[in-house]
Amino acid sequence: MIVVTGGSGFIGSAIVWGLNKKGIYNIHIVDWLRDEDKWKNLLNLKFIDYEEKDPFLKRILFDDKILREKVEAIIHMGACSVTTENDVSFLIENNFKYTQVLAKWCIRNNKKFIYASSAATYGDGTNGFDDAHEKIENLKPLNKYGFSKHIFDLWALRNGLLDKITGIKFFNVYGPNEYHKEDMRSVVHKAFEQINTTGKLKLFKSYKKEYKDGGQLRDFIYIKDAVDMTLFIFEKDLKGIYNIGTGKARSFEDLGKAVFKAMNKKENIEYIDMPDELKEKYQYFTEARMDKLKSAGYPWAITSLEDGIDDYVKNYLLKSDKYLK
Repeated sequence: MIVVTGGSGFIGSAIVWGLNKKGIYNIHIVDWLRDEDKWKNLLNLKFIDYEEKDPFLKRILFDDKILREKVEAIIHMGACSVTTENDVSFLIENNFKYTQVLAKWCIRNNKKFIYASSAATYGDGTNGFDDAHEKIENLKPLNKYGFSKHIFDLWALRNGLLDKITGIKFFNVYGPNEYHKEDMRSVVHKAFEQINTTGKLKLFKSYKKEYKDGGQLRDFIYIKDAVDMTLFIFEKDLKGIYNIGTGKARSFEDLGKAVFKAMNKKENIEYIDMPDELKEKYQYFTEARMDKLKSAGYPWAITSLEDGIDDYVKNYLLKSDKYLK
């Protein structure tokens, strides 16, 4: 049995979808549904059980015999991913301490453990976007969420655990099943809604002379590619930290144009002021170094930004059933 925490969330539910595509249904989903709409991500998926986060954590802490006997692996995607979250104590408990508990249990019981780190750990990119372990100590995240992810990477490194567990640093993922994420939805989804409602797309102005308005660059990766990479790492039982990205930064202007084209709408982009609270925390450039995953034998065939957006818009956002199935 494979446990997927955060299994009703964006990336978690997509991983369940990817496992289903491989004929794997012996999946135990763990999450914290509350009053959000992410339960809808599960409607098209196949799994054997669902459990809320707190009861599952208690069973892990008490080393439940049934879990020890049945669980093959934990794919830990459960976390608070709100990059503007200000409660650091909550982030430490939810993103750091919870991950520690699961990692220790997996190591003690000889189970695979894959956890979601984040490209937010790289900060402003001054120290690069290289997933080599010797680079981890030099990273300085820009926000509290990134810090909560970074300190787990540091804990795993300093305790010599990166040859026993696997961390995944997701870059800017977009695609189906992100609809419940509100302000944390991808720019692609926000752009679709803006254009659909107003016929116009608003993007932030640039405050650095080396980047024109709309010229800020990010490594945007389609969810289907992110899942394919993650499951490759899982199946090959690779250990250590791996980037999940395309290795090619693209501009927000490119993204906007691709959304207009997929929607068959005339381009109409307006540049607006960035909120003051974001100016000092804003990443102007992200681009994953993908050498490690390529060297591990991943068959490189990445979906272009234009093709990913075209698939997302035409086969999901414009359909009555917008969910992965």
